[in-house]
Amino acid sequence: MSPLLFFLAVIVSFTAILVAYLTKQFQNENLNYLKTNPMKNSNKKVKTIEKEKVVAETLNGRFAMLGLIAALGAYLTTGQIIPGFV
Repeated sequence: MSPLLFFLAVIVSFTAILVAYLTKQFQNENLNYLKTNPMKNSNKKVKTIEKEKVVAETLNGRFAMLGLIAALGAYLTTGQIIPGFV
């Protein structure tokens, strides 16, 4: 097995583990959110941000950082951001 294939296999497996972990974390946070009563706050002047939106933005940021790391790795290994495109 060539070193490049080994490196790619490690990156793909790491990404799969990370996605599985983040998905499980998202499901747990959704369950915790559903257990609480979102209608507790009777003050109409206070704006509340829904927990689902906060979790979605957090995951979006994490996946964006993962994409930036992947782009940096592709650039360092091949010299192109998207290998195969001129």
